[in-house]
Amino acid sequence: MLKKSGILLLLCSLFMLKATYAQRADDILGKWINPSGEGQILIYKKGNLYFGKLAWIKVPNDETGKPKTDIKNPNASLRSRPILNLEILKSFKADNDNTYEDGTIYDPKSGKTYSCKMTLNGNQLKIRGYIGVSLLGRTEVFTRVK
Repeated sequence: MLKKSGILLLLCSLFMLKATYAQRADDILGKWINPSGEGQILIYKKGNLYFGKLAWIKVPNDETGKPKTDIKNPNASLRSRPILNLEILKSFKADNDNTYEDGTIYDPKSGKTYSCKMTLNGNQLKIRGYIGVSLLGRTEVFTRVK
């Protein structure tokens, strides 16, 4: 009897630990503004992966008054899609120390896609895009939108 209750206690503890980790991983969810204040990304979850779309941009329209489109995309068939609500962060996996890895970031200003890593520190989110290894990249610090 004591053995069964010990195993049950261990299983319950593991389940609660996993639930706590999932809650911590989900701390990244919500809106984040870039350092220049020109755009906001909404980070959301699909299954066990994290994604982000461009939820707001300071200047949403081009010089003709039409919504800005993805004109720099290397795929010509995607150049007419609007930049607003464009999914630019894709397929991030959470690990256990507020880091999200194995994802990509798309830069609509250049039309390029980079490997990406994100690190959450309270109300700051460091987003590092890179080619090959993380040392060869650039980091921007986004701030949570309240």
